[in-house]
Amino acid sequence: MVGASWPHYPPCVSEGCTNAACCGQEFKYVWPELVGKPASEAAATINKNNPAVTVLILKPGFFRLDNFCCNRVYVFTDEKGIVSEVPTVG
Repeated sequence: MVGASWPHYPPCVSEGCTNAACCGQEFKYVWPELVGKPASEAAATINKNNPAVTVLILKPGFFRLDNFCCNRVYVFTDEKGIVSEVPTVG
């Protein structure tokens, strides 16, 4: 099961993948160009580029789960809601 056939997160789906490149066979899986952009703009871009993922916007002080999911992208933001780390599937 790859890409568009994954259920939306949750539940977490990895299908044996342990890195973003494995998950991104059909779709984009990393967005370095979104660092410095508003989180809402980043989420819209990610959803457009990869409809197989659920975007979770995390504000300062929130932490990601340690499990790896091909159907999830964390978007970390600063206090002003600006993307502070490269969003990546996982």
